[in-house]
Amino acid sequence: MNDTRIRPRDRDAIIQSLRAGVVPRSGQQHVQVGRAREVESLLRDLDSVADGGSTARFVIGEYGSGKTFFLNLIRAAALKKRLVTMHADLAPDRRLHATGGQARSLYAELARNTSTSAKPDGGALAGIVERFVSQALTTAREHGTSPENVIRQRMAELSELVGGYDFGTVVEAYWRGHDTGNEQLKIDAVRWLRGEFTTKTEARAALGVRTIVDDASFYDQLKLLSRFVRMAGYSGLLVCLDEMVNLYKLTSSQARSANYEQILRIVNDSLQGISTHVGFLFGGTPEFLMDTRRGLYAYEALQSRLAENAFAANGLVDHSGPVLRLTNLAQEDFYVLLTKLRHVYASGDPQQYLVPDEALHAFMHHCSQNIGDAYFRTPRTTIREFLNLLSVLEHNPGQPWEPLVGGVRFEAESNPDLEPLEPATQDESRVDDELATFRL
Repeated sequence: MNDTRIRPRDRDAIIQSLRAGVVPRSGQQHVQVGRAREVESLLRDLDSVADGGSTARFVIGEYGSGKTFFLNLIRAAALKKRLVTMHADLAPDRRLHATGGQARSLYAELARNTSTSAKPDGGALAGIVERFVSQALTTAREHGTSPENVIRQRMAELSELVGGYDFGTVVEAYWRGHDTGNEQLKIDAVRWLRGEFTTKTEARAALGVRTIVDDASFYDQLKLLSRFVRMAGYSGLLVCLDEMVNLYKLTSSQARSANYEQILRIVNDSLQGISTHVGFLFGGTPEFLMDTRRGLYAYEALQSRLAENAFAANGLVDHSGPVLRLTNLAQEDFYVLLTKLRHVYASGDPQQYLVPDEALHAFMHHCSQNIGDAYFRTPRTTIREFLNLLSVLEHNPGQPWEPLVGGVRFEAESNPDLEPLEPATQDESRVDDELATFRL
């Protein structure tokens, strides 16, 4: 085990997050195990985005199998490769397509969670615009022209894209605020870029533009941002959307289809090379992907594009397709994970380990006896209980570990995302029955 010490702040953040059953915002490398080939595959995707390509991948895994952790790990890698990242969880009020503001709400959440290597915890959009303006100033000095002309010329490159003209107008407004010391104008420009204006009247009064980021412009705005961050000196844009199961849970078949149509648009642009310097990662469960009544496979065009390699069976894998299935951790991987958790808990000091190796084997055996293979296949609860065990030992010096291991009580996790599915409405049942008849 690596003897590199872990800072108390990082150690506490990792432990507290995992004990709460959530993914730590940083330090994932300290507890990452297995899935090296999956990580390698997505790292190649990041390189492709940086080289001007585009990608759309679906990270599919069972509830509790570590999808969110995996997505965060890839985001951290993207930041190191000088990509800008955006991430958000879908929710009932945050969707890819809507008419009641839910898509704008999702965009606003993505914008708030915009990160760079200098600001990995979000809130980086204003800094990206400032970086663009600073580079325009440098270019203007070098060529003996005005910064306004440089910015206008660069923004003209976006005019070919939907919404590009107003996007450029807003960036120019930010420059005017920068040049004249008008902080309010700069704030309003960033608010528009973040999708925080709710009415066109308000945006026109503040910035002189006739449009705002709304439900209809969700994806177009992301494509504009992918071009803009390149102009600001970054390698590209990575958009991570987790909890895609919330689309699967929509009771309206019309709403689901509209959202799946948006996904199809993103996938098509990626496959055809229409979008550049942008990657999308979607995190979801097998039900979200494969359910032929409510999942992506219910949408025929998506089913054909996301079909998996038929030869990748019986232990064979193919990590090059749009669907990346997270393989289950092996028992050996889980043992390594326990050693890493022990190491993190001791702040990286082997002299401070609270339990010996025998305790790790005993803990795994106890888990196996209680919940079978689920303890390492969907390990969230098991990790939490192991950290709880270490916490008790830490706060009760001299307490033997043996009786505590035998007293751990837990149950295998069940997927709560499937429980609240409401019964289909009469109209939806009719539509689904017609689809079923059509398939037959």
